[in-house]
Amino acid sequence: QVQLVESGGGVVQDGGSLRLSCVVSGSIFRFYAMGWYRQAIGKQRESVATIAPDRSTNYADSVKGRFTISGDNAKNTVWLQMNSLKPEDTAVYYCGAGVVAGLARYWGQGTQVTVSS
Repeated sequence: QVQLVESGGGVVQDGGSLRLSCVVSGSIFRFYAMGWYRQAIGKQRESVATIAPDRSTNYADSVKGRFTISGDNAKNTVWLQMNSLKPEDTAVYYCGAGVVAGLARYWGQGTQVTVSS
């Protein structure tokens, strides 16, 4: 059973920064991409950023230049550094593992990020 544990969410003011962390059990990150996703109230879950085992990355247009995904597959850990946060970034952020074609097979419990204006 693959388990993911996220941490680092919270409340921050417009323009602030947060760093999310995700630790996944086992060595799945050595073989499959991992990613960060978010779901705002009343909206569908969307991909924010993904990182492959070779460290190649992809970002949603809405976060390019502000968010950075990084990972260490030897430590089974992925991070999301979020800078210049905006109120529209407010959502529950989920870590996903076993990502294929942008879709995750395994999910963390989610961590709330709230950006106040």
